[in-house]
Amino acid sequence: MTTTTEQVPSSSEEQKPSTARYADRIVLTTYPGQSVVDPIPLTWGAQSPAERGPVLVSRNRNTISRRNAIGAHGGSYAIYNALAVVAGDLPPDFRPDFLNTQPTFDFPTQPAWLDPTKIVAMDPFGHDIVKHYGKYLEQGIDVRPTIAITRASMRVSEISEAVQSGRLPVDGAIVHSEQGDVRVTKVAVEPVWYLPGVAARFGVDEGLLRRALFEHTGGGYPELVTRTDLKVFLPPIGGLTVYIFGPPERVSDEKVKLALRIHDECNGSDVFQSDICTCRPYLAFGIEEAIKEAQNGGSGVVIYFRKEGRALGEVVKYLVYNSRKRGGDTADKYFQRTENVAGVKDMRFQALMPDILHWLGVKKIDRMLSMSNMKHDAIVEQGIPILERVPIPEEMIPADSRVEIDAKIHAGYFTTGDAVTEEDLKNVKGRGWECWEDTTGRFSDPSGKRLFLFA
Repeated sequence: MTTTTEQVPSSSEEQKPSTARYADRIVLTTYPGQSVVDPIPLTWGAQSPAERGPVLVSRNRNTISRRNAIGAHGGSYAIYNALAVVAGDLPPDFRPDFLNTQPTFDFPTQPAWLDPTKIVAMDPFGHDIVKHYGKYLEQGIDVRPTIAITRASMRVSEISEAVQSGRLPVDGAIVHSEQGDVRVTKVAVEPVWYLPGVAARFGVDEGLLRRALFEHTGGGYPELVTRTDLKVFLPPIGGLTVYIFGPPERVSDEKVKLALRIHDECNGSDVFQSDICTCRPYLAFGIEEAIKEAQNGGSGVVIYFRKEGRALGEVVKYLVYNSRKRGGDTADKYFQRTENVAGVKDMRFQALMPDILHWLGVKKIDRMLSMSNMKHDAIVEQGIPILERVPIPEEMIPADSRVEIDAKIHAGYFTTGDAVTEEDLKNVKGRGWECWEDTTGRFSDPSGKRLFLFA
């Protein structure tokens, strides 16, 4: 009988850098003209994909010297990629097989794709790198897509209710079942920033933008300041998803109507239906109106941006909730509570948002399903007219979210209702924590009877 014993490496061996995974020498940064760099030319705004060149950020052996951009694919998910490598689940030099991954709809090239001032926050050719940059893939260069286009069937409870109540008909093409199943074309987009264009959009110096990005990512991207010849950056942030109802070719057709909802992520409301804000109701309303427009022969689009908590994040958002509820949740202090915790009331900065509209070929918006003055102004400033603005219906506003919506209306949000004065705001108060936790640490019922006092 033969037995074998697996050799378990010592702790010192386990922690030793693996030359099989990475090169012996760690390259912290590079500099223009250095012998170890030979970037493939990348000309933003060139008149064809071939002239523009691929976006390359990979540090794989065959690509690291040819990189022409800064950052990493996948945004914040790049960290999970690193964990998969260190855990041994993913080879560090893995390259995807793109067989059958091509888009389900071939969006026609738009003039904005070739204009370095119109699209600065995404790669207009990032959806079909096999077609545009196949020769580089054949050479072993690690080109990756930053856009994917697919089809799906979706079911949203509010849409199912709209079908059952008769507000939405089952047409067999868009709404294709009595349960409210809806056909949709989806486009996922990772951010790709052309730094001179981003700086111009914000009206700042490119050098200052690079320095700020370097400093406030913990110095994680030194080539922002050492490689000023590299003009493209893939930031470690979330992207966006486009949901198109009806034939995708209608989106860029000026002869048909377009209903559009631009929505910024709110996990608590969108997914778990918290009633402290209007996010889920407005999203559901936007989807329903987009479907109606598509069923009427037009086009409906909902664009979902990953900008949780006004791009402040959920931790900050929850801290603000605590501050609001413990300090008397009135509409006149709504933005002040956020500024006290975050320093600003909003970090979504809609200046880059219209890029996806240019990529889709949107030339006018017939019905804008949004009350946001920032979204409206950013779109109009990019030369896309908005013919009608549609606020959320009053009956869809949760009672506890009046604090939010009235504060926003007073701050400039569009409404077809009455103006909201400063004095009005003082009288708009959110629901307290009477049935949960009050500021003295007591649990009580609405009558005020103390149920429990904790230490």
